[in-house]
Amino acid sequence: MSTSIGRWEYGWGVGTYGGGGTTSDDGGGHVPAAGATRSQRRNELREFLMSRRARVRPEEAGLPGGGGRRRTPGLRREEVAVLAGVGASWYQWLEQGRDISVSPQVLDAVARVLRLSDAERRHLYLLADLNPPAPQVAPDKRDMCDGLRRLIDTWMPYPAHIMDVYYNCVMYNDAAAIVLGMRPDNTQNCLVDFFVDPLYRSRSGSWERNARTVVAQFRAACAARPDDEGFRSVLAEASARSAEFRALWAERDIEDQGQIRKELNHPLVGSLVVESTVMKVPVRPDLMIVLHTPLDEENTAAKLEWLASPEGRRGAMYPVAG
Repeated sequence: MSTSIGRWEYGWGVGTYGGGGTTSDDGGGHVPAAGATRSQRRNELREFLMSRRARVRPEEAGLPGGGGRRRTPGLRREEVAVLAGVGASWYQWLEQGRDISVSPQVLDAVARVLRLSDAERRHLYLLADLNPPAPQVAPDKRDMCDGLRRLIDTWMPYPAHIMDVYYNCVMYNDAAAIVLGMRPDNTQNCLVDFFVDPLYRSRSGSWERNARTVVAQFRAACAARPDDEGFRSVLAEASARSAEFRALWAERDIEDQGQIRKELNHPLVGSLVVESTVMKVPVRPDLMIVLHTPLDEENTAAKLEWLASPEGRRGAMYPVAG
């Protein structure tokens, strides 16, 4: 079984995308090739806007449907222009892929009228040669608790946990509790606990080496959202509680999230060597899955299997620092 901390109501996006050569799927199979030429993007923009316009019924846009036949399926160009608050000629030029000036505000208005999903809206930005906004969680994807719980439970007997963009722990499996010491009575923020949790620090043989990486990765996440109060709150707590964190933060190192080698010393089985990998689910950009894989050292896999067994669980029922 896994433990859920109960932060599923949040839906903050994470990360940014580059413009131009970045690829993105609009959910309907439209994926511009990396390095696509400007002409190709304009053609794709035309086809994409026409296809999205054709699927919106007039009554869905607040227009009278009427009883007569319409030559154009969905909305007409003129109707999109009026509803988006732009000139009819300008929208026609946009749909034709002409070289015109486009602002994020206007694209958002068009996206609203065409009822684009978040993925489609970002795709529209890319086709228009603009830096797309950060991904957002679609309303129908906010509740993925059961599926993600099954994922980390299936990772047993190896540790796995899920955290949000602020490093708040959302959910962890039993192995994470047994091996890493995750439990309800610590702060439930993985960054803060890395520095201030005595149980985790007593078990981490690679703490000093990994601390620099952990802080550099958190700085990279903060830099992507400099005005986010959530990051500021975590930064303030970590700074107030750990002089070691403050010293590493002042070095201003930056690293992308990836894999970290962790050397652990468990009081029941001794040395363990695992590799943690951070993964993201595109439909939940506000969450990160952290999976720990045993390395072929110190008989780690067999030890983790024993710790997850009934005998091992009895021994690990009461955490012992050491």
